[in-house]
Amino acid sequence: MPTTDPYGQSISVAALTDAPDAETLVDGIVDAVAPRTNLRFASAAARAATLVGAAAPVPGMITYLAAEDRFEGRMGDGTWRTISSGVWVPLSFASGYVPRTGAPSYRILGDSVELRGTFERSTAGTPFNKGTALTIATLPTAARPAAYKYFPIATEWAADMYARAEVSTVGNIIVTIPPSTATGASWASLDSIRFSLTT
Repeated sequence: MPTTDPYGQSISVAALTDAPDAETLVDGIVDAVAPRTNLRFASAAARAATLVGAAAPVPGMITYLAAEDRFEGRMGDGTWRTISSGVWVPLSFASGYVPRTGAPSYRILGDSVELRGTFERSTAGTPFNKGTALTIATLPTAARPAAYKYFPIATEWAADMYARAEVSTVGNIIVTIPPSTATGASWASLDSIRFSLTT
């Protein structure tokens, strides 16, 4: 009669008194050990297509996604959560806005997202419209917060010096330059933006 491994991982170990059956022995080892290794997939889509039925994901499973270049762990609530520092992904700016310095990008860090870089209007040196909510870019679904997030961000010293940024639940990055000064800023920084994906 098979016993279980001494590590408490519910891996079946054949006993010498069991009837010889190489196929059952190998299947038992593979089926028990594979879900407990780092599973590798070409992408999140490939993982979703593969881990179905008897191979459905279980809490504690860890996968590496090549296209996304990150590790994700399966949580008890049935979701996948990034457990490695993701690569910096360039922001796709809305029409009228372009990168300025610092390679404006986002990356996922565990259950958080952080942004970097500065941006400006497409016509360099042209001030932003003051007191207007400007949607400068949209984050993909995997990098969107569960609730609206708000941040003070820096702008150029000679003008407003600061602005307000918010990230919506649909991923919109919205920047508002306050109307309190006459001189409008022509660039703004995203370096202070970091938020949780779960709260």
